[in-house]
Amino acid sequence: MNSFFYVLSWRKIKRFLFVMAAALFAIGIVYIERDQITVFSAGAPSAIYSVPTDKKVIALTFDISWGEKRPDPIINILKEKNVQKATFFLSSPWSKTHPDIVKNIKDSGFEIGSHGHKHVNYSTLSDEEISKQISTAHSVLTDLTGKEPNLIRMPNGDFDKRVLKIAEGMNYKVIQWDTDSLDWKNIGVQNIVDRVTKKAHPGDIVLLHASDSCKQTHEALPLIIDELRKQGYEFVSVSDLINQAETKGTEVRDQASIQ
Repeated sequence: MNSFFYVLSWRKIKRFLFVMAAALFAIGIVYIERDQITVFSAGAPSAIYSVPTDKKVIALTFDISWGEKRPDPIINILKEKNVQKATFFLSSPWSKTHPDIVKNIKDSGFEIGSHGHKHVNYSTLSDEEISKQISTAHSVLTDLTGKEPNLIRMPNGDFDKRVLKIAEGMNYKVIQWDTDSLDWKNIGVQNIVDRVTKKAHPGDIVLLHASDSCKQTHEALPLIIDELRKQGYEFVSVSDLINQAETKGTEVRDQASIQ
């Protein structure tokens, strides 16, 4: 009888030890890989890809990091189509060498955000260098526009939780996109149009470019504008989207995880 009791007790002890070992192992994995946990955890700074809303509002955004042939035609198309709100993300080296185009964007009433300084992946930089890149671009754009930018799209759309934390500490919101036109790949005018107009949704942020390497954007843009208007969309700036959500007390921080 006693031997049966001891065997039964030992089985319970082994089961308990196994469960405890598994729990400790899981805790260890989380601890070791804590830096790999999504940057969008509760309470952590995050990037904005779109804004939840039932209104048919959409933000067209244009990145510029080099060239001088594409920006003015794109600005002119927006004005001709009476698109009064759009957001341009400008790299500071380009802005310094093209102050006349920066002025044209500003005077046309379009929003200007930062696209950083060096066009490199900021997640590969030290904390100090990340701060330097953001602050350098901030100074250049403030001097050129007379207004401090508070939106930033990181070069190549690259960031990690360090970049997000530093940017937030410098009063920036990191802006991504929900719809990528792929105009930077020059995939064909109709393909660019289809990607935007078929993927568009209320509160969407659309990625387009006005750098010289994107040779078809200015041809696709009028078609995109016309089709989105047919679908009932109103064009707004990124700040308009964010302000609309914040006024309603709606959370605008995307909950997707970094791959």
